[in-house]
Amino acid sequence: MTGQPSAPTAPRPAIRLPAPAPGWAEPADVVVVGSGVAGLTAALRCAAAGLRTVVVTKARLDDGSTRWAQGGIAAALGEGDTPEQHLDDTLVAGAGLCDADAVRLLVTEGPDAVRRLIDTGAVFDKADAAGTIALTREGGHHRRRIAHAGGDATGAEISRALVEAVRARAIRTVENALVLDLLTDAEGRTAGVTLHVMGEGRHDGVGAIHAPAVVLATGGMGQVFSATTNPAVSTGDGVALALRAGAEVSDLEFVQFHPTVLFLGADAEGQQPLVSEAVRGEGAYLVDAGGTRFMVGRHELAELAPRDIVAKGITGRMLEQDAEHMYLDGRHFGAEMWAERFPTILAACRAHGIDPVTEPIPVAPAAHYASGGIRTDRSGRTTLPGLYACGETACTGVHGANRLASNSLLEGLVYAERIAEAIVAAHPAGAPAPVPAEPARTETIPLLAPEQRFAIQRAMTRGAGVLRSEASLAEAAEALSALRAQAGDATAGGAPAEAKPAEPGVESWEATNLLCVARVLVDSARRRTETRGCHWREDHPDRDDTHWRRHLVTRLNQDRTLSVHTTDGAGLPATVPAGETP
Repeated sequence: MTGQPSAPTAPRPAIRLPAPAPGWAEPADVVVVGSGVAGLTAALRCAAAGLRTVVVTKARLDDGSTRWAQGGIAAALGEGDTPEQHLDDTLVAGAGLCDADAVRLLVTEGPDAVRRLIDTGAVFDKADAAGTIALTREGGHHRRRIAHAGGDATGAEISRALVEAVRARAIRTVENALVLDLLTDAEGRTAGVTLHVMGEGRHDGVGAIHAPAVVLATGGMGQVFSATTNPAVSTGDGVALALRAGAEVSDLEFVQFHPTVLFLGADAEGQQPLVSEAVRGEGAYLVDAGGTRFMVGRHELAELAPRDIVAKGITGRMLEQDAEHMYLDGRHFGAEMWAERFPTILAACRAHGIDPVTEPIPVAPAAHYASGGIRTDRSGRTTLPGLYACGETACTGVHGANRLASNSLLEGLVYAERIAEAIVAAHPAGAPAPVPAEPARTETIPLLAPEQRFAIQRAMTRGAGVLRSEASLAEAAEALSALRAQAGDATAGGAPAEAKPAEPGVESWEATNLLCVARVLVDSARRRTETRGCHWREDHPDRDDTHWRRHLVTRLNQDRTLSVHTTDGAGLPATVPAGETP
């Protein structure tokens, strides 16, 4: 990694969400925010080492993004496959922006991490009576290396196994809780989080968990767009919290749009049904309304090209033909294969009046995965001491400009284990809980009204979707600025009488978090004047390695302006805060 100055440890005035003061508090050694594969793996490893571990999750334990993952988890488990081959495929998909050392760590440690997941209780589909793991192939992979479960219900099985393990260890969990902001001690080190618990339980309302280590594993930010494969809870909360706390984020412009999402209409909003890449891996192909396979000739792998290439191919064909969607044809699979290999997708399609056994599936790209996030090192450490991040909310450098299919679950697994090792080494069990210091000055960020969530989504879908330009991004930036101004006017009392300030609450906090991450995404997308990976600028259609084989790193200033710099190259700079051991 290229060198950068270590982050300062002096505390800065806090930027926080408007919220009541915590009415309760409890101590811990580590608090893990999020209950997907990354969060629960980190929690299990920390608890096994004797740390008092608390898991905080926004809904129920099994309600995160992990359970929606259909295709599987990628690792070099098959005969003839090697980590080196997995590395090569990942680097190609990442379009020159992967941190090669981070990828090598992922693919080398990945196979054993998957085996430990199996030991935890996850059951993968078998290829034979001897128990050999069945492997399939997805876009960008030159080998069959995707382990799957329940046909197309891999995430659900992994979530089940990890949730059961967490409950078996009696790890303290706080469900239905939105984490608000980071707490720090007098030296600026992490001292826990504030959170709002919704509903009945040991606690209710706003409280705090005091801990010297906080792991953010809050998932993605797909709800920043109108149509997404992400669940409703994916509102970028972890990234927004980290920005307010002063941490650095990177690569937010690289949002992967999954090529094959069930098309439910041009005005469809919210979470849309995913049609897994594994369907194409098993031989389904993309066609237009006339039955022509338009990906043939565009890439050597045709429908199994990396996702950004397939998404661009679909979008390009839609523009050529003035069509709202394309089709995925798997009729040749037959009824038995659909029922056994893809039961979840079959049921979802039939629920919307489409039978893949007898007709092609209408598909179009939709927001799917954030390749960027909170900048970390290879132990998940952010630029703030005591704050860690893993999974989709983090930017480890593994994905570069475009995530390779099914690397996400593996990244969450591998880097969560590394975070646990780092926490165990840095924070001994049973140490006194840190004492949060009240900053000399605290600024609250203006709250958005809940209904502004839809205004953000519409602006982002129009201006920062699959196809972008300076004009479209400028329009999105202007819309986001207007929303910020309205929120500020309402807070200051300068808005019209009918425009009342938003009240603190989950929906307002979520809308405010979405605006925060949307703003950084648009700013980064405007700065990156090239097309690379899943960032497609129609006004800059070529990849520019001379000027842009580097990362954009963003930090939120005290006055809420953005501070942005670029790295020296494709490697992410070190993040270890001053005073911590690499």
